Amino acid sequence: MEFWLWILVAVLLIIIVFLTIKICLMKKSAQEISEAFLDRLTEDTNTLIDISSRDRHMRELAREINIQLNKLKEERHRFQQGDRELKDAVTNISHDIRTPLTAVCGYLDLLDREEKSEDAARYLKIIRSRTEILRQLTEELFRYSVFTSSADGTPAEPVVLNRLLEESISAFYAVLRQRKITPRITLSEEKVRRTLSRSACSRLFGNLISNALKYSDGDLEITLKDTGEIIFSNHASRLDEIQVGRLFDRFYTVETASSRSNGLGLSIARALTEQMGGTISAGYEDG
Repeated sequence: MEFWLWILVAVLLIIIVFLTIKICLMKKSAQEISEAFLDRLTEDTNTLIDISSRDRHMRELAREINIQLNKLKEERHRFQQGDRELKDAVTNISHDIRTPLTAVCGYLDLLDREEKSEDAARYLKIIRSRTEILRQLTEELFRYSVFTSSADGTPAEPVVLNRLLEESISAFYAVLRQRKITPRITLSEEKVRRTLSRSACSRLFGNLISNALKYSDGDLEITLKDTGEIIFSNHASRLDEIQVGRLFDRFYTVETASSRSNGLGLSIARALTEQMGGTISAGYEDG
């Protein structure tokens, strides 16, 4: 009896060792699949996931994941191709519109010098106003397509964000004074150094400040943290939570009683931020 008991114990130990080894191998295979999967999600590569395990089920899992990754890559390429074609079309259209629009503005200038009735002058003023809106929209559309069509963006260089932000704020001195806005500026005492595109940063800050002033109730607060995070905040009673949540959506327009956004300025800001490896978002708080 004791002999058979030892046999049973030995068999159980062998089974436990076998299962332990199998579990360890499966765990290793799962780790290999996980790491390879994450790598292929972030990189555009044709290599497939391969694992060292000979386990049939794990290899079947890797095969199924490879099939889905190939489908995802095909969809990504189709999206990128469509996005490039859209950007090229936008660039071409906006460029084609600019030339005749410039001619229209020239003819409006000539008409403005001619004698005309009060009604004609009023109609001409309306036409000029609408033409100016169209001109601004076309210019922003052209700039947007140019910025987003650039894969690498402008060359990066060492910059001090504190100084660059101060320069951008100073550029709006006349507007701030006209609006009687005294901005609250809180900059990190330490120099926040980064390797970024100086021109892209200036454009980004300018767009954000301009947008903040467009909807501000008369205040503006700008904060630069030691981490490099920059916060632009202001009271904007004319905007609601839904509008704020969509401010960075491409071509989303905001209309208020006193202004109308063309939906491109903040899209450019987001494109510039992403080109430099950053993130940007808008938030809404009551009060």
